[in-house]
Amino acid sequence: MFRAIILEQQENGIAKIIMNQPDRLNALSNSMVEDLILAFQQVAADKKVKVVILTGSGRAFCAGGDLSILDGSIGPLAGRDYALEVSEITKLIFNIEKPVIAAVNGFAMGGGFNFALAADFVIASSEAKFCQAFVQVGLVPDLGGTYLLPRIVGMQKAKELVFTGKVIDAAEAERIGIVNKVVEPGSLQEAVDQFSIQLAQGPSITIGLAKTLLNSNINRSLDEALEGEAFAQSICMQTQDHREGVRAAREKRKPSFSGN
Repeated sequence: MFRAIILEQQENGIAKIIMNQPDRLNALSNSMVEDLILAFQQVAADKKVKVVILTGSGRAFCAGGDLSILDGSIGPLAGRDYALEVSEITKLIFNIEKPVIAAVNGFAMGGGFNFALAADFVIASSEAKFCQAFVQVGLVPDLGGTYLLPRIVGMQKAKELVFTGKVIDAAEAERIGIVNKVVEPGSLQEAVDQFSIQLAQGPSITIGLAKTLLNSNINRSLDEALEGEAFAQSICMQTQDHREGVRAAREKRKPSFSGN
């Protein structure tokens, strides 16, 4: 079914999407783009999936645009269509009402960097490298880079990273707020698995609505944010997980959430 990725779905509600063209550093080939869109659509529709992990095989998380496509000969309309198609992946990562963890195992360059920015959490190997590499080939950031990066690191730092195309390591990415946690390469899988299990055991409806509120309210007025929160809260109040949480608090025990 998939040519460029591996989709693993575990019984504990965790889905793992592995970009799997290591010989090409998981660059965004046509097959990679098509597979990522299909995989995220599939896990978004699957009610059994509570958490999504995005990672890469080999030395790279994702090296960004495929230079065999971006060879300078592409016309303006075709170029716009290509950028918009790949941008669907960013929208799926950002909008899916499930937590997405980017497990950055190596190079996260250009569009690959921006996929990590679109995720809800980034856990990185200490060997990971991040770069807004677009300027190096005469391009502006796409796939949400100009939207997401300044919201995370601030405008001045975003301009520095975009205008210079400098490479930063995982420690620097953590310091400026891009990465949540840095671990040794051999511990990346364990750290991601532990965190994903913790999230999967939470009240998934609540977490999904909270993600939507946090992502959308940054562009809204306070009144609009309060209205959105009230609507989401009214939904959460009807869930079994809310009732279980209240019971657990009264009984002084850890809640056992079902995701309903």
